[in-house]
Amino acid sequence: MSADTAEAAATDTTEVSSPAHGGGARRLLRRLGGPAVRTRLCTLAGVVILGVLFWRLGSGAFLDGLRRIDGPTLAAALGIGLVTTVFSAWRWALVARGIGIRLTLGAAVADYYRALFLNAALPGGVLGDVHRAVRHGKDAGDLGRGVRAVVLERTAGQLALFAAGGVVLLTMPSPVRDQVRHAAPLAGLGLLGACAVVLALRMNRAPSGRKPTAVRGMLAEARQGLLSRAAGPGVLVSSVVVLAGYVAMFVLAADVAGVGAPVAELLPLALLALLAMSLPLNVGGWGPREGVAAWAFGAAGLGAG
Repeated sequence: MSADTAEAAATDTTEVSSPAHGGGARRLLRRLGGPAVRTRLCTLAGVVILGVLFWRLGSGAFLDGLRRIDGPTLAAALGIGLVTTVFSAWRWALVARGIGIRLTLGAAVADYYRALFLNAALPGGVLGDVHRAVRHGKDAGDLGRGVRAVVLERTAGQLALFAAGGVVLLTMPSPVRDQVRHAAPLAGLGLLGACAVVLALRMNRAPSGRKPTAVRGMLAEARQGLLSRAAGPGVLVSSVVVLAGYVAMFVLAADVAGVGAPVAELLPLALLALLAMSLPLNVGGWGPREGVAAWAFGAAGLGAG
């Protein structure tokens, strides 16, 4: 075979194999970005957090905490959990009705308890919410709106947590107050920029004769589900009550664990733990919340154990 023939053959082989190689890489990237892989990575992250906690603190802190849970403590925790669950379900029902699908309070409470159990029992921490979204959407005959109702309901809770967390961590002593104060101006500028973009889009929106875009439709649903006169006040009240219930549960746990700090000192630590809990990296309900709580209590001089 001549040199020219060999070179041409090599070129043809490269041209043929390159698309296959590129397709294989794309398939690998799609597989790595799939839901199953993300769930496994989230589970692995939660396991790593728990492993580090056991390595640094040992099993004594966990076992001692379990031994301290008695009847009155369990009853108080169940009572707080009942209040937060009912108000969370009420918020969900308000959002669902606001975007045009029916959801009774009784059904919402039952589904919310089921979702909480699945969130705690299954890896990731959000599979229970996925289940109630799909179940309600199918029952209502509109799967898309059922899913969006759950997303909006969870978003309302997260916004209340971020707002309260920002105010408390900016104003009250905590291990991260200095860092939060340094980051606050940048966050404020980013928020102003986002508001400016939204205002510009509204001022330059398409003529009324054109069909609304998907984004505009979602924003309209968000306004109806979260900010309308029928839903807005209830969503705000329920979000405040739910957040207060979570903080009360944390303070109860700290008291049972033997932490003698006042509520004002525990409040920023509780909000730090709740902010960490929003990350879907837990395993059976354990994960970032425990890691951040151990770090925050240690940094505040209350002991990581």
